[in-house]
Amino acid sequence: MTKNRFMLFATFARAMLIVGLMGCSYGVSAAQSAQQSSPADKDKTEAISPASMEEEMRAKRAIKLAEKEYQQNVDRARDLSALGASVNTSFKQKSYLGRDDLKKLEKAEKLAKAIRNAAGGSDDNEMKQPPKDLACALSLLAELAESLKKNVEKTPKHVVSTTVIDEANVLLELTRIVRALVPNP
Repeated sequence: MTKNRFMLFATFARAMLIVGLMGCSYGVSAAQSAQQSSPADKDKTEAISPASMEEEMRAKRAIKLAEKEYQQNVDRARDLSALGASVNTSFKQKSYLGRDDLKKLEKAEKLAKAIRNAAGGSDDNEMKQPPKDLACALSLLAELAESLKKNVEKTPKHVVSTTVIDEANVLLELTRIVRALVPNP
């Protein structure tokens, strides 16, 4: 009979061990699931504060504004390149600059200033070797305007490019030189 009691006790002990292990694993599982609640559960328990929503909206507006300003700068550079090529071509065809060409030159100067300011520059630099005649100055202006356009297009949005600033400054100096070289009507 002691042997039967021992067997009964062993079976009971095994059953209790299994029940205990199952209880522990259930407790651990419940604790883990409570820690790893889904985002939907968090939304139910934590309401998004109006301040954080406002900050997010401000950040989105700032990003859109930066993208818009960048695109405007790229458009300015494209317009400047077209104006430089147009004035140069017009001079090659007519051998003089007309009133429309001088207006284009003035607009090119404004665009170069806007590009330089958007790039974070402000100083005008004098050219080391300015061109001596109008044909060279206009040719250089057209080449530099095209180079500036390419540099503006490839410069990332939030990068200050000294190349863009320097080229814009040289373009500004060139427009002054061209105006000085054009005979007064």
